[in-house]
Amino acid sequence: MAKKKLIITCALSGAGTPKSKCADLPTQPDEIVADAVRVVKAGAAIVHVHARDKQDRGTVSSVVYDEIYEKLRKAMKAEGLNPIINLTTSGGVGTDEERVTNIRNHKPEMCSFDSGSFNWADFFVYDNPPSFLRLCAKVCLEHDIKPEVEVFDSGHIVSMETYIREGLIKLPVHYQFVLGVGGAMKGTVKNMQFLHSMLPEGSTWSATGIGLYHMPVMLAALALGADGIRVGLEDNIYITEGVKTTNVALVERAVKLG
Repeated sequence: MAKKKLIITCALSGAGTPKSKCADLPTQPDEIVADAVRVVKAGAAIVHVHARDKQDRGTVSSVVYDEIYEKLRKAMKAEGLNPIINLTTSGGVGTDEERVTNIRNHKPEMCSFDSGSFNWADFFVYDNPPSFLRLCAKVCLEHDIKPEVEVFDSGHIVSMETYIREGLIKLPVHYQFVLGVGGAMKGTVKNMQFLHSMLPEGSTWSATGIGLYHMPVMLAALALGADGIRVGLEDNIYITEGVKTTNVALVERAVKLG
């Protein structure tokens, strides 16, 4: 039997980690595009994209996303590459409508779909109300965009049952476990097994661990037969304890392990 191909996602930068903590974090359009090309050449099949403003703060600005998306498509075409572009609909900023503007404008193959709200440690409420989820699901249906259902806690899988039942989320559902965020589930093997056991039959899934949970979650996901794993500086800026890294190095390690 042929070995199942592992789908590697690279989450390039996110919206929170400051560049002062990692010099190789790509935050501006040209940096994001150049790094995206490098990680695809290294083996990433999906590029997960956030945008920052000139002060490196997370933004949903359509002006910034227009620049990133158009440059990404042009650069990938020039290099003969064809990755899946996954535009975020999160970032902790923007109204419901602003959060879906960029996927409506560009119709990427995939977008993040944060399936529930929670307290992000003691910093802020990561707010994903039903009004947003229904709007995002409808935009995805209208433009044939695949929602990447991000799961931070077990209740998020349960909450998806409503949208699946209503036909707002098409089967099979693709789930992305994001474990180790303060205020949500820790990235332990026990938690991974539990979440995996909750998935509807026929689902596909991927996983990532934040910070110290990066390697444990990746190895547990591989052991459980995940369809994919996610790596990248959005989730973890170290290749080993105390040693800063790059997106390319994280992808290369995932390729070797997978």
